[in-house]
Amino acid sequence: MALPQMRATTILAVRRDGKIAIGGDGQVSVGDTVAKSRAVKVRTLKGGRVLAGFAGSAADALTLFEKFEEKLERYPGNLARASVELAKEWRSDRVLRRLEALLVVVDAQSGFMISGNGELIEPDDGILAIGSGGAYAQAAARALLRETTLSPREIVEKALTIAGEICIYTNTNITVLEPTP
Repeated sequence: MALPQMRATTILAVRRDGKIAIGGDGQVSVGDTVAKSRAVKVRTLKGGRVLAGFAGSAADALTLFEKFEEKLERYPGNLARASVELAKEWRSDRVLRRLEALLVVVDAQSGFMISGNGELIEPDDGILAIGSGGAYAQAAARALLRETTLSPREIVEKALTIAGEICIYTNTNITVLEPTP
């Protein structure tokens, strides 16, 4: 019998007018039970210039953060190249390809969703969302981006709150990060 997996859920990143913010809810679920409600699933990398978040298995995501930081060291100032290299290694490495997580990484110029299937997606509209409540957060963020003048931070906070009110695997204990100047 397979044990239920621990999952960390919703992440949202928004870019507007050269500014970015990333946020995540605090819920970690084991199967259909809330195991933790105040987890932090977003972090800063490269002295605060790169923001990253994960959805999926927490231990797997932490491994991927370490691998991504290695790629950032190898390709400084080139988020796109570091992302491509992580996606390639993740897909081809026998151990890494078993990791079950998704990453969102953003800096002042670009942002990507990275998966173990070799997918590397850069959004058209500056919004990246992953996890169980990702579609809800993305829809809310698009509406707020189009219809308001809110900052990226405010959009992330409001959109994640909306997602937390809809998705049973997402809560409203939200952490939002912005890059360090």
